[in-house]
Amino acid sequence: MDEQIKTNYITAGKISAEALEYGKSLIKKGNSILETTELIEKKIYELGGKPAFPVQFSCDEIAAHFCIEEDDEAVFDEQVVSLDLGVHVNGAIGDNAYTVDLSGKYGDLVKAAQKALEEALKIINVGTELRAIGKIISDTIKGYGYNPVRNLSGHGLGLYNIHTKPTIPNFDDGNKTKLQKGMAFAVEPFATAGSGVVHEAGLPTVFMLEHKRPVRSPITREILKEIETYEGLPFAKRWLTKKFGAKANFALRELAQLGIIHQFPPLVEVSKGIVTQAEHSILIDDGGEVIVLTKN
Repeated sequence: MDEQIKTNYITAGKISAEALEYGKSLIKKGNSILETTELIEKKIYELGGKPAFPVQFSCDEIAAHFCIEEDDEAVFDEQVVSLDLGVHVNGAIGDNAYTVDLSGKYGDLVKAAQKALEEALKIINVGTELRAIGKIISDTIKGYGYNPVRNLSGHGLGLYNIHTKPTIPNFDDGNKTKLQKGMAFAVEPFATAGSGVVHEAGLPTVFMLEHKRPVRSPITREILKEIETYEGLPFAKRWLTKKFGAKANFALRELAQLGIIHQFPPLVEVSKGIVTQAEHSILIDDGGEVIVLTKN
């Protein structure tokens, strides 16, 4: 791995960790979710990074891919709140997450995901099999009396690519692929009081450019030009509606119909079980050193 790229990963990880700590301090009952989201995104820029994807707050049975819209007046209340954010520096990504229990009822569920992450980090090294990471995550979560979310996983962190190989399972999936030098990836346990499966539910507010193709509509062309500035990384509908107003909705519909953008609807636990999340990003450098990029 090029030394500058390694430096970029380390910087992105540090910014991501600092932004997460800042965000955690804002998760309080009565605070606006929209305002908190935008404050964290602003902090990322102030720290010298760019969002690798929109800041996301997933509450209760929502596990991932929920991004608030600009007209949403929701506030934090008696919820289990997972904050997931990523930062990139010249395409090198740091991705991390943490769950806060505002309800006071799910402390052990929060601990289950966090402890699973801690235990997984202990065994990560060159040569560790992916199935072994999944097994320790699953065993730890089940030790608390809960289930891992089996169809969500950790993932590789490529340059300008938030989800690439390897896939880091949250249960023993039998994958004997081994971790290697030069890999950057996120370990991302999800624990739930439900059955351990999520499905897509609700309208998408997160999108990503998938294919570049010509479009006829002047409005859509204008908005596609803006989308291209996100460098192939996921973006929020809110980013476009703030700048372009209602015509962004028209453009997003047309771009989705043409297969130019990919839509990410919210992922919800099928039995409505509460979900918690914990995440760190890791780099194994060319010398075999394991660097937890997002650990303070």
